[in-house]
Amino acid sequence: MKEAIKKAGVLIEALPYIKNFHKKIIIIKYGGSILAEERIRKSVLEDIAFLRYTGIRPILVHGGGPNISEKLKGLKMNSDFVDGMRITNADTLKVVEEELNRLNDIIVKEIEVHGIKARGFKGKDKFLAARKKKSKKDLGFVGEVIGFNGNMLNSIISEAIPVVCPMGVSSDGVKFNINADEAAFFLASQLSAEKLVFLTNVLGVMRDPKDNDSLISTLSKEEIEELIEDKVIDEGMIPKVKGAIRAIEGGARKAHIIDAKIPHALLLEIFTDEGIGTEIVS
Repeated sequence: MKEAIKKAGVLIEALPYIKNFHKKIIIIKYGGSILAEERIRKSVLEDIAFLRYTGIRPILVHGGGPNISEKLKGLKMNSDFVDGMRITNADTLKVVEEELNRLNDIIVKEIEVHGIKARGFKGKDKFLAARKKKSKKDLGFVGEVIGFNGNMLNSIISEAIPVVCPMGVSSDGVKFNINADEAAFFLASQLSAEKLVFLTNVLGVMRDPKDNDSLISTLSKEEIEELIEDKVIDEGMIPKVKGAIRAIEGGARKAHIIDAKIPHALLLEIFTDEGIGTEIVS
C-alpha cells in the first residue's frame, strides 16, 4: 500500500509540469557513446515516447561520432580532428552519412515500438540548411546550420516525433556534416523551445568531477563565465554550456545537462521539483 501511495505522489508531483508543458517543444540532443549502448538507448527512447503521450512535443537531434569513428577505423580510414570537429573529405562524408542514416533508422524504429509515430529527417530530406564552416584549417565538408524547413516540421510535429540527423545541405546542393550540438542549439533558439536537454554520460556540471555531491543544480550565464574562468568547467563541457546560453538568449527558455545512464533521467529532470542534473537559466 505504501509503495502504491508513493507512486501516486510522484504522479501528482508531475501534474503541474504536464499541464505547463502541454504542446510545448523540447529539443533533446542525444549522441556519443551512450547512443551506441542499446540498453541505455531503449530506456531513453521510452522516456521520449512517454513525453509525447503527455502532450509534450519532443524533437530529437542525434549525433553518432563514436559510431562513425568505429566505422572509419574498420575501413582503415583516418579520422583527424580540429577543435573537436572531424575533418571530412568526400569519402569520409559518405561514411558519415551512411552511419547517421543507419542510426536515424534505428531510433525511429525503437520509438515506434511504443506506439508513437516518429519521422526521421536525413540529409536527403534537406531539412537543415547549411553552409561551409570557417576554421583556421580547411575542414572539408563540415558545415554550420543556417536554417531549417519549417513547413516540413510543422506538417508532422503534431502527429510524430521528429528525429533529426545532423546533415545539412547548402543552397547549391552540397551536403555537409554538422555538429549535432550546434544543430540542437539552433533549433532550440529558432523554435523558442521550452527546454533544450543534453543527454550525456556525466551527472551535469560538477565542481569536482570525482565528487557526485558537487553537482551544481542551477547555473546562470554569469556563474558559467566565472566557472569557466576558474577552470571548474573545462574541455568538452565548455561548448555545451556556452551553446546553451546562446540558445536561451536566442529564445529557448531553459537548458538542462543530465546523465542518460540514470534510469528515467529525462523524466526525473522534467517532471520533478528537484530535478536530477544541471539546469541553465537566463
